[in-house]
Amino acid sequence: MDSNIKEIIKGYSNFQSVKFKKNEERYKNLVDEGQNPKALFIGCSDSRVVPDLITGSNPGDLFIARNIGNFVAPFNPKQDYHATASAIEYAVSVLEVSDIIICGHSQCGAIAALYKEIKPTDENIHTIKWLELGGNAKKTALLAYRGKPQEEILRYTEKVSIIFQLENLLTYPAVKRRVDKGELFLHGWYYDIKEGTIEYYNDESYEFKKLIEKTGD
Repeated sequence: MDSNIKEIIKGYSNFQSVKFKKNEERYKNLVDEGQNPKALFIGCSDSRVVPDLITGSNPGDLFIARNIGNFVAPFNPKQDYHATASAIEYAVSVLEVSDIIICGHSQCGAIAALYKEIKPTDENIHTIKWLELGGNAKKTALLAYRGKPQEEILRYTEKVSIIFQLENLLTYPAVKRRVDKGELFLHGWYYDIKEGTIEYYNDESYEFKKLIEKTGD
């Protein structure tokens, strides 16, 4: 089977000849001004979830960290390789973003994997360890939805996982400090791939609500 890299290179060629040329001055300013993103966007690596696309953001607007399941590991002071943790620290302490968005989504493969028996091998050791971060969401979903159809359990797990990741964010000293001072605001979003809609977690009513009403509603 031919590699798909040819299509990717074709897309780059189109960017160079059309999109970049059309916005060349904008890109020059990004170099001269440096980056000053509006928010840190922590999303899933799922190829169907594109932060810039679903938010209509331009280059320079979002500082983006993506991983399997849009998980946030609790703060750990041990000096080790922590990609998402370093992105959080950099965004909060250096770039001083005013908002952090954790965006989960429907049909999430990481959440579905929580309910599968995956045999450990030397090719998936990091994945299995990472999926432990979804354990609390799974337990909560099974307590609340035991006996319900599997699809309902999965959708609930996807949403409740977002809440646990928000709680994990608050274990980071810089995040907690700036939240307490009213300088940083945390948001939990749930993106429905099929509908193209986003719901946000309302921590006063403990429910997910539409971010905006769909056109035509």
